[in-house]
Amino acid sequence: MAEKDDDKVRLDKWLWAARFFKTRALAKAAIEGGKVHCRGERCKPSKEPKVGDELLIRIGFDERTVVVRALSAVRRGAPEAQTLYEETPQSLAAREEAAAQRKAGALGLQTDGRPSKKQRRQIQYLRDYKPD
Repeated sequence: MAEKDDDKVRLDKWLWAARFFKTRALAKAAIEGGKVHCRGERCKPSKEPKVGDELLIRIGFDERTVVVRALSAVRRGAPEAQTLYEETPQSLAAREEAAAQRKAGALGLQTDGRPSKKQRRQIQYLRDYKPD
């Protein structure tokens, strides 16, 4: 899988090739939005990941910690893309636990429905309130 240009590849291109994002534009937007950290720090889309780097990737509710195992600038099938990285066991356990909590509704906000007219007025009063 390693070609001669695969020793240097942009982070946004690697994330796209590893199938974390459907397009490079989405990968770039996620990196610029602070959703991807390399070695614990925010990075730029042009960062060149190295084999052994640890990446923290947030996609929606999921947060994955992966270790780069191979570099590729070419998007291939999912089985080949999964060989580019290895997810840490702690990350896998945390994702499964979070998914179970979401499924059980533990993280969701439970309400009695829409606020009444009186409750809306109280909310508006609190929003407009300015202490002296």
